[in-house]
Amino acid sequence: MAAAKISPNQIKIGYFIQLPVNWLKHPFITNKFKIATLEQIAIIQSLALEFVYFFPEKSTILPETPASETDTNVLQQQAASLRSELEREKNTRIELAKEQRRQIQRTEKAFEQSMVQIRNIMAKIGSRPLQAMDEAREMIHQIADTIVNADALVLHLISQAGKDQENLYYHALNVSILSMMLAKNLSFSEEDIKLIGLGALFHDIGKLKIPTQVLRKTEALTTPELNLLKLHTKYGVELLKLTEAFPIHALDIVLQHHEMLDGSGYPSGLTANQIDKRAKVVAVVNEFDTLCHPQDQSKARSPHHAMSYLFKSMKGKLEQNYMAALIKMMGVYPPGTVVMLTDQRVGLVMSVNSEKILYPNVLIYDPHIPRLEAPVISLEEGKLAIDKVIKPSALPKAIYEYLNPRAQISYYVQNEQG
Repeated sequence: MAAAKISPNQIKIGYFIQLPVNWLKHPFITNKFKIATLEQIAIIQSLALEFVYFFPEKSTILPETPASETDTNVLQQQAASLRSELEREKNTRIELAKEQRRQIQRTEKAFEQSMVQIRNIMAKIGSRPLQAMDEAREMIHQIADTIVNADALVLHLISQAGKDQENLYYHALNVSILSMMLAKNLSFSEEDIKLIGLGALFHDIGKLKIPTQVLRKTEALTTPELNLLKLHTKYGVELLKLTEAFPIHALDIVLQHHEMLDGSGYPSGLTANQIDKRAKVVAVVNEFDTLCHPQDQSKARSPHHAMSYLFKSMKGKLEQNYMAALIKMMGVYPPGTVVMLTDQRVGLVMSVNSEKILYPNVLIYDPHIPRLEAPVISLEEGKLAIDKVIKPSALPKAIYEYLNPRAQISYYVQNEQG
């Protein structure tokens, strides 16, 4: 959309304009907006700008009217009052954004602690299986307690880059956390939620016995390679049975998380009622996370598009009500989704509150602010909202690198209070 440069003295009510300065250098909530009052014009004219950007196509061009008879002093007083009000609101938003960033930092720290625990657990599973199981159970129970007892949960995006075997651990933690959240939303018992978390954490452990050249292969697997990969569910059960401490119902999750309702899954080709209900929960989440993180990263889908594909393409294979509950839980705009806001700014959804899924927290692209200091804003009903979803591939290079939407997407959960 073409924009023209005009003098601040040329601005009129109904004009859609953009301020050519850093967001922190003016009192308005956004740099782009339609002029609604004379007071807004007076504030802009007081900023000592050489020009503003004017968007004719988005403006309402009103017919010429006689010069306003509003007393200049009165107008200046009203403008000063409005400016103070806007600055208070903006400062409140800035403080909220700082708190959002602090919460993200706390969540990232908790996530990394869990990743350290998973690395230790997987390292001990062969040599000290009982200790590994005790540590795994303790970690899962702590996360499950947060999920079960919170009135509202905040699901955070954690952008981490993993390598080789590390990706298996990121995937395990993702599937475990999201599966427990989904189980809660489906009204599973606390005991089942913990079993689901434990089974999901180890659902792919059998892949440790699959040759790395098969696991890392990005092109289509040969039939023998695919058959070997499918053995990971049975290998996982064999490994976990050696611990003599892994719950039997959680073993069903490890064995059956690739079974499909129509009998097209593996290893046994089970159908609907033959599949453990807990395994069905993990199967839905596992498919979602795999769509976001396939072995060939060029085929990776954004969380929003992965959710859409899952619902459209897996009907009859995965539990329909489980998939619907996952979509409701993750929100219309899951963490990791690139969006355009109603003020035309582009951002990355960072977290979703379970009580306000239409109004997530969004990291905003601003070329004037370093990425690590980029504002994270909370969207509000009746104010700033999401206009549309953007495919990462459609982003200009600078915005893509700033938002980094193709980073390893991991999720972590916190009570709304942090």
